[in-house]
Amino acid sequence: MSKDPEIVTFGCRLNTYESEVMKKHAADAGMKDAIIFNTCAVTKEAERQARQAIRKARRENPNAKIIVTGCASQIDPQGYAQMGEIDQIIGNDLKLKAETWGIRHNDRVLVNDIMSVTETASHLIEGFDDKTRAFLQVQNGCDHRCTFCIIPYGRGPSRSVPIGVIAEQVRTLVEQGYKEVVFTGVDVTSYGPDLPGSPTFGQMIRRVLALVPELPRLRLSSLDPVEIDEDLWRLIAEEPRLMPHLHLSLQAGDDLILKRMKRRHLRADAIDMCQKARDLRPEMEFGADIITGFPTETEEMFQNTLACVEECDLTYLHVFPYSEREGTPAARIPDQVPVPERKERAKRLRELGQKQHEKMLKRHVNKTVDVIVEKDNFGRAETFAPVSVDEELSTGTLARLKLTSINGDKLLGVAV
Repeated sequence: MSKDPEIVTFGCRLNTYESEVMKKHAADAGMKDAIIFNTCAVTKEAERQARQAIRKARRENPNAKIIVTGCASQIDPQGYAQMGEIDQIIGNDLKLKAETWGIRHNDRVLVNDIMSVTETASHLIEGFDDKTRAFLQVQNGCDHRCTFCIIPYGRGPSRSVPIGVIAEQVRTLVEQGYKEVVFTGVDVTSYGPDLPGSPTFGQMIRRVLALVPELPRLRLSSLDPVEIDEDLWRLIAEEPRLMPHLHLSLQAGDDLILKRMKRRHLRADAIDMCQKARDLRPEMEFGADIITGFPTETEEMFQNTLACVEECDLTYLHVFPYSEREGTPAARIPDQVPVPERKERAKRLRELGQKQHEKMLKRHVNKTVDVIVEKDNFGRAETFAPVSVDEELSTGTLARLKLTSINGDKLLGVAV
């Protein structure tokens, strides 16, 4: 018996969103018995896992059509073309076009020059499997060239979705029952210069919230610490529907490493940004992406990163041991940190992250919060704090709860 297409997703929230787009396009095109791999190129480990999963899928599904797309296959299509398990390779821009799916293409490799792509088409998703939180792509691509990062070559230049289109999509999601939308992209704080009038990221958010007053909650994906515009600062201070939870593209807490990464902020910028946000919104919580073992990083430099986590009082850490990406400047730096050392530092940073998380849980006890209930009586407060709900509530419910105690790595919430 034939079955609907299956999507296997690696990597970021943007990939999660785009997998939903592809899933709908493939289903609408009547594709059956297809397995679509949406790959990630952030680390060599992500690529290794994808290749391993592709080989396993072929062994277990000898008659399925295996399609590979995403950043890894966009950057290295010929490398994936050498894998006999794969039937077709589709580029990152083509994967989001409905006409790509369900058509018999003679070419096994359908990959364009991503650097020539000039538009981000709007892709309205009629619904997600998980009816609690919807991710919405508002921007794609990146014009920056951090020395460790290969992603601009998988995503292309920065492109923005028009404000009216974003508002229309948010309104549709709210009508379907979503209580929370996450604005996502590759470099969301670069939103706007390619659009008429050059709106900023904050201006876009302010206008969308005004156009869709019925949206209860809005979250933002990774922000660059020095690229928060005045409209966004005003929203942080005054707009309760913008959740008090920001995730920073921090990467390191040592100035020399940040300069060698070619980041646009220094350590003090991140500390000042967190302080300003908390001054405006005292309940604000922060997450961050951090790389350990970047080339030339000494133990003293790593200690600066640990200290920065504490000074910024970061709670939700996404930790990555540095991974060389062929074609990036960082991979050519002679003084590479040994891999075991990178991993050992990542372990210590995660341990600090766990302590920071425990501190966050303690300061939430006895607070009253609004929680969106997800699966298995679990939910997230406005600050993204994890909450075990002490009663049976349907998925998608927005419930007001008193946080009475800590239950393992979560808070216990009781209805008030």
